[in-house]
Amino acid sequence: MKRIDESLVPDAMPRQGPAWLATIAAWGFRQRGWTASGKMVDAPKAILAVAPHTSNWDFFIGLFVLFALRLKVSFFGKHTIFIPPLGWLMRKLGGIPIERSRAHGMVEGISVSIEKQQKMVLALAPEGTRKGVYPWKTGFLHIARQATIPVQLIGLDYQRKQLVFGPVLRQIDDVSEQMQKIYTFYANVAGKYPENCFTSEFPRE
Repeated sequence: MKRIDESLVPDAMPRQGPAWLATIAAWGFRQRGWTASGKMVDAPKAILAVAPHTSNWDFFIGLFVLFALRLKVSFFGKHTIFIPPLGWLMRKLGGIPIERSRAHGMVEGISVSIEKQQKMVLALAPEGTRKGVYPWKTGFLHIARQATIPVQLIGLDYQRKQLVFGPVLRQIDDVSEQMQKIYTFYANVAGKYPENCFTSEFPRE
């Protein structure tokens, strides 16, 4: 197991944030007993699929991870959380407001935006909600395929207190086949409320 700190991030990936904040965040995670396993994808552009998403705590855990890693990411958020007084902070952290009622054409638009960037890491929750849901959203795989970038599966395992750098999907041909690989990986990652993570048609007992 490894400590959660900026040494886990390959040089190719975009970075941001002061060293002092990274040090504090990494220290806090060590004090809470969290570690990391696996390796982060080494690419200037990538999608990080982070799951299970079963609690609002996932967002705050994610922030501490980003601070500790000094990793610059972009992420989607419901447009209502981008209003004052927190709107400016969400954008500063890399947030992109979206209105679900106007999602048409979003995949194409995001893919074009990624292609124009030299470096860009997009972090998202494939479930699309913290409530138990099946099947999960597949838009992130379509974005990766159109932008020709890899997808890395990252697990927030509360039971083992591990940030798990999982498989990297580099060739997105058959979305249904890739989703089965994704479900298989996350079936072994315990969210804060495991009963709210559905990786099959049948909820966990």
